[in-house]
Amino acid sequence: MAKCDICGKGVTFGIKVSHSHRRSNRTWKPNVKRVKAIVDGTPQHIHVCSRCLRSNKVTRAV
Repeated sequence: MAKCDICGKGVTFGIKVSHSHRRSNRTWKPNVKRVKAIVDGTPQHIHVCSRCLRSNKVTRAV
């Protein structure tokens, strides 16, 4: 589950290049945490990336 429920940030694909310039596929996964947040007035567990947590796009439930 590497997808943010707030901004929609997900897995990105690219190519890993070694020192000898051999190329192979790789993925970059976002830093996603499962947090308890207020969604539509009720606390729910959602998956949120650290950028959305840091920029206060999510109101966390206690």
